[in-house]
Amino acid sequence: MSVLTAERFAGKVFVVTGAVQGIGLTVARRLSAEQATVMLVDRSELVHQVAADLRDAGGEADSVIADLEQYEGAAAAMAAARERFGRIDGVINNVGGTIWARPYAEYEPEQIQAEIQRSLFPTLWCCRAALPHLLEADSAVIVNVSSVATRGINRVPYSAAKGGVNALTASLALEYAGHGIRVVATAPGGTEAPQRKVARGPSAEDAQEKEWYQQVVDQTVDSSLLKRYGTLEEQAGAILFLASDEASYITGTVLPVAGGDLG
Repeated sequence: MSVLTAERFAGKVFVVTGAVQGIGLTVARRLSAEQATVMLVDRSELVHQVAADLRDAGGEADSVIADLEQYEGAAAAMAAARERFGRIDGVINNVGGTIWARPYAEYEPEQIQAEIQRSLFPTLWCCRAALPHLLEADSAVIVNVSSVATRGINRVPYSAAKGGVNALTASLALEYAGHGIRVVATAPGGTEAPQRKVARGPSAEDAQEKEWYQQVVDQTVDSSLLKRYGTLEEQAGAILFLASDEASYITGTVLPVAGGDLG
């Protein structure tokens, strides 16, 4: 069950990436319900409908399509938010996710590069693109969505990418604390979610691919002290806490949200 805090984000402008589905969509809805103004960013045209739904519910929201694996896409998205709403107070960097699940020896070189491109560069680029705008605010926050899969099987390139997100979070927090910018991250564990509206990668059709993915699921559940997957609301709740003024003395920290699995 989600707990909404009335007007917790009133007067704040947030950019949410990967806002069409999953954690990003849940965060966008929660931010809007708690009075934030939101710019939603995604590679899918469905992002426009999400923004329209938030406006229909009484929120202030807009949307932009961007390829965040390229700096130009990230820069355009942040500039659009700044131009549309006059400021940016926070960024939720949510884009990323395993494309393939297989033992490392089974990855082709181009697949390794694609995993890094998908799960590190959107966060790297968005942080860089957002900073000039965040520096205009008296205080601001970046919440990166990492993963406890920095220690997990059949996802070595993804694990490496999310390890990079963790390092980025710590280093950027140190560098910009004196400018009033907090940089934090959550590290989700396995999370139950509806079927994806936009495919992350090729579906696992053959028996071997399914077996490798099942090994990931089994290891994820076994690593959790609570022995279950989390919910989208549980992930969003942690992200919104870190994004709020309630977490004003927290920076440079990666918070595992994985039922006790520390990654």
